Amino acid sequence: MRHTDHWAYFSGQERLGSPLLPTVLDAVATARFDGCGEADVRAVLGRGVRTPRDAAVLLSPAAAGMLEEIAQAAQRATRAHFGTSVQLFTPLYLANYCANVCTYCGFSANNRIRRSRLTPEALDAELRAIADTGLEEILLLTGESTKFSGVEYIADAVRRAAGLFRTVGVEIQPLNSGDYRVLHDAGADSVTVYQETYNPAAYDFLHLGGRKRSFPFRFESQERALIGGMRGVGFGALLGLDDWRRDALATIVHARGVQRTYPHAEITLSCPRLRPTVADAGMNPRDVGERELLQVLCAYRLALPFAGITVSTREGATFRDHVVGVAATKVSAGVSTGVGQHADGLDEGDGQFEISDGRSVDDMTSALRRLGLQPVLTDHIFV
Repeated sequence: MRHTDHWAYFSGQERLGSPLLPTVLDAVATARFDGCGEADVRAVLGRGVRTPRDAAVLLSPAAAGMLEEIAQAAQRATRAHFGTSVQLFTPLYLANYCANVCTYCGFSANNRIRRSRLTPEALDAELRAIADTGLEEILLLTGESTKFSGVEYIADAVRRAAGLFRTVGVEIQPLNSGDYRVLHDAGADSVTVYQETYNPAAYDFLHLGGRKRSFPFRFESQERALIGGMRGVGFGALLGLDDWRRDALATIVHARGVQRTYPHAEITLSCPRLRPTVADAGMNPRDVGERELLQVLCAYRLALPFAGITVSTREGATFRDHVVGVAATKVSAGVSTGVGQHADGLDEGDGQFEISDGRSVDDMTSALRRLGLQPVLTDHIFV
């Protein structure tokens, strides 16, 4: 039977009943971005601790006219908490099968693309090829399919990756806390889940089928991951799906709430924008240009000064080189969004979206050093 209520849970989905969901939705519903002036923005910049209302001011049209001043404040906060260090990692797509129907995603179940899943042999070849670049952190990704990329398959991939990399993260379908525990025990350190949009009405419209339709189950993913033993969790809205200011504010309030509830957690924010896909070459973000994206990044940094901020290869080289010195603390390099595209002789499945920055690990490392930044291949030493 088709599941139609995006507020409900599917059978077998763990229900936390997190109090953070109404908190986030209320903060967004009551936010006022208009009516701010320069004095309001400067007052927020002068504060050491900033509230969600302050974050709304930093995302306001008035703040857009003071972006240089805001960027300087964000850079000072970045230097104070992270110095000049920038972490490097790369994503590895294990499979592009997906059971969800999402209107914006290249992996959507109704798209006619080359589908593939890495065999153990191909996975080992991909992992070795990436390890040979010198990277020590990897992010394993899949389409959301319990049939083709279930917990056992992902856990095996995590174990293989943990033999070559110091840090292994996953960006996969949301799981119950017990399943996250299985991945943690296999060697996974962190979990990233994008809510896509925090507007429930837009979420309903954009997610037409599959278990991803459950808005609350997806929202509670980071909490279940931490309950399952993960060290870090990542947050993000896919900017351009809905009102970018409200989605960015919701991301801040969500991450802030999890950080306060689970103070041991390492928090990371991402700022992905829509990108063209194999299925839709004309797809692009709505009303989110580079200036708007920079404003979001600066608001993230100033509202959550201790959080890591990732800027992916969805963005171009010039923009990434600029923001990595302002707010970002983590960048990807040597990226492919397809399945089996790192090792020689492999090219098995179409990518999720088109990348904008195709620089290798060596090229990215050199670029960071030219900018006076310190590339970091791992931020953890396990004893």
